[in-house]
Amino acid sequence: MKSRFNNRAVFGIVTICCALTPGLWAQSPLMSKTGCGEGAALRLKPAAFVELFEGNAVITGLWRFTLVAKGNADIPDGAVLDTGYTTWHADGTEIMNSGRPPISGNFCMGVWKQVKHNTFKLNHFAMGWDPTGTTFIGPTNVREVVTVDRSGNNYSGPFTVTQYDSNGNAIAHVFGVVAAQRITVD
Repeated sequence: MKSRFNNRAVFGIVTICCALTPGLWAQSPLMSKTGCGEGAALRLKPAAFVELFEGNAVITGLWRFTLVAKGNADIPDGAVLDTGYTTWHADGTEIMNSGRPPISGNFCMGVWKQVKHNTFKLNHFAMGWDPTGTTFIGPTNVREVVTVDRSGNNYSGPFTVTQYDSNGNAIAHVFGVVAAQRITVD
């Protein structure tokens, strides 16, 4: 009787381990970072986990971006508001080197998350200064919702910029479209 119980327990543990092993193998950091295991084991991951796993997000990398005005009362549609470079990191952070003059604050940071397949939401802050770089205006908040195309080398989507004064009051709001192209080592 004791032997029969032990056999069932061992069989049960082995069955559970065998069932979990492909998923654990596919989700291991080594597999996702090296690109190995893109066969059967990777397909065993739940679809939601694959799309939301930041290490595999198609948005990560270096991009050249352009912000273009659209739908504003005081700014003509098509006016280029900013260009520069942005890096989306696998840990959910982002940093931008804006084309603005350095004296007026051209580096800013943000956080992002994947909201659906190839679509990402960014909440980004900059320190707003006057053109002389001597008077602090207040924080500038940039929000984007971008979708990476099928090639994985371009993204685009709407953005808003809200400029606050130093007391946290919104003093300006701008709408537009952001477009970016991936920068590669080649």
